[in-house]
Amino acid sequence: MSRSNISRRDFLKLTGYGLMGMILPGLSLNPPADPFDTLQGRVIDRILWSHEEPDRKSKRKKLYWHDLVFRITNSTISDDETAYNRVWYEVEEGGYVYSGSVQPVRTILNESQLISLKGALGEVSVPYTDAHLEADPNSEVVYRLYYETVHWVTASAVLSDGSIWYALLDDKFEQTYFAPGEHIRLIPDEELTPLSPDLSEADKRIEVRLDDQLVLAYEKNRLVFATRASTGGRLRSGTYTTPTGNYITYHKRPTRHMAAGDLASSGFDLPGVPWVIYIKENGTSFHGTYWHNDYGRPRSHGCINLTPQAAKWLFRWTIPTVPPGKHLVYGYMGTRVDVVE
Repeated sequence: MSRSNISRRDFLKLTGYGLMGMILPGLSLNPPADPFDTLQGRVIDRILWSHEEPDRKSKRKKLYWHDLVFRITNSTISDDETAYNRVWYEVEEGGYVYSGSVQPVRTILNESQLISLKGALGEVSVPYTDAHLEADPNSEVVYRLYYETVHWVTASAVLSDGSIWYALLDDKFEQTYFAPGEHIRLIPDEELTPLSPDLSEADKRIEVRLDDQLVLAYEKNRLVFATRASTGGRLRSGTYTTPTGNYITYHKRPTRHMAAGDLASSGFDLPGVPWVIYIKENGTSFHGTYWHNDYGRPRSHGCINLTPQAAKWLFRWTIPTVPPGKHLVYGYMGTRVDVVE
């Protein structure tokens, strides 16, 4: 199979300097009137400095701490053509911050609903929300849940002040915790409908380019989707390179709590990892990522890290299809995946 001639340089141009991060069929590359309206950034790293210019060597302006949220007013690229990620965000307070250390987020409050017995899939729609052991803001905080993480909502509880909290199922430890309903957007079934469902299994193919850190999707050998990725890397704790080879997307689940024993976690505790598509029994998978925004270089423990939006697109496009309400699908058929250097 011949490779398309898209280069990393061309890809960055097409994707709006990395802010959009993907190409979709029929998607206009003209940005909306104000793509930065209500756009915020959450600090992912322990600390983050803003600089006077989009350059780490420029003068420092302000120190931000982990989980601090600020307004993003624009994006730009640095002059360093050797950098794998040249995207910097301009912040409302003035100055620039490196995009790889910032999760782009928004604050969208939802009208809480009573949950039916069949439950629902929900997505965090605020920069973060704390999940509690009980439906009580004074109860113990179990986890902090981040923007665009996905969770199974199993029930609702009405508090004394009339507010509604949702019960969230932990799919790994089989326990329930609670979060404010206004912070969780219930995902409608139509958002999960398959993409290009009329194409045969043989007409779809995914290519993962390790050297370029790109994920490409083809329909009948026509490129229909591309996104930057972070695959397995050589880290201080060991070598975790994503293995080359031919695979299929045989196991999918819309959300997974990844913790000790999961390839993505590497000792961390990561609830609500969204849109997981497994290609190997050892846990190698495509999935959305909220603990970094630094795509373009190998830095995972073997998985193929994507933005949540890109992972969701692939989740809907690949087979097997996961019907709404179903926690996972596991089978012997799937979309072809070629992992190449």
